[in-house]
Amino acid sequence: MAIDLAPTSVRADAELPPADLPPQHRRRTWWQHIWRHKALYLMALPGIAYFIIFKYVPMAGLVIAFQDYSPFRGITGSPWVGFDHFVRFFTEDTFGMLLTNTVVISLLLLIFSFPVPIILALMLNELRLKFFQRSIQTVIYLPHFMSWVIVVSLFYVLLTTDGGSVNQLLQSWGLPAIPFLTDPNWLRPLYTMQEIWKTAGWGTIIYLAAMTGVDLQLYEAAEIDGAGRWSQTWHITLPAIRPVIIVMFILAIGDFLELGFEHMFLMLNSLNREVGEIFDTYVYTAGIQNGQLSYATAVGLFKGLVGLVLVVGANRMAKKFGEEGVF
Repeated sequence: MAIDLAPTSVRADAELPPADLPPQHRRRTWWQHIWRHKALYLMALPGIAYFIIFKYVPMAGLVIAFQDYSPFRGITGSPWVGFDHFVRFFTEDTFGMLLTNTVVISLLLLIFSFPVPIILALMLNELRLKFFQRSIQTVIYLPHFMSWVIVVSLFYVLLTTDGGSVNQLLQSWGLPAIPFLTDPNWLRPLYTMQEIWKTAGWGTIIYLAAMTGVDLQLYEAAEIDGAGRWSQTWHITLPAIRPVIIVMFILAIGDFLELGFEHMFLMLNSLNREVGEIFDTYVYTAGIQNGQLSYATAVGLFKGLVGLVLVVGANRMAKKFGEEGVF
């Protein structure tokens, strides 16, 4: 189940038509370019259709964040209330709890989860036995294909106080059982560990692919100069994959408030909700369970706008430091 990480070559004739051509000739050249690379465009078509249907078209519904929306009246018949839902959201005590929980968990993921794929990729890159390298790589990215229901269920079976393997081991050592699943102090560490276990192995593929583009002559020259493996990693490998790290960091910043609904929803209960309720779960509670569709849309719109600002800011900062950024 290993993945071939060999870099793909780019054809010289794949360049787009120059901007200084006359409009009529430029349109003809565009169609020639599309026809020449029709196979690539056909492969990209499902992805383009996905984003148009599920990402861009639903954005028209954001208008209900400024309405007192009723499904029976529809968007055109619902009264306009302006920024009332945003004012309510920012003035409620719930806003401080949601912002604190989301920011703290996002920082934990940036500090602990983001570097793990980089470290794993560097370690795998040092393995000389290719069969062993691919076997380990296959094992560590298998959790990516498990749903969050399975991941949370596995941790539940291991950590529950009612027959969980971890607590049984602690009790066999004469230690008291630990309520991992109900103690609020354990929710955020468990969330971070589950995120690392599920996503770290798959993330290594990106960095391993970037490492295949490093010129092997650089390593040979460094070895002749007496550089060890650690020095080669620090002075050659890491600088070579730095642009990829910057891009992935910018994308992670964009998802700073986008922790995901399913994972946290499966871990929440009445005892740890105060430290685990985040924007994603709150949107579900307010919109689906309580029927406050306009209010929930306003909360989701706020979260999306914050993510947009963070992406643009991180991208500009990356360019100021000489990196290419995302756009």
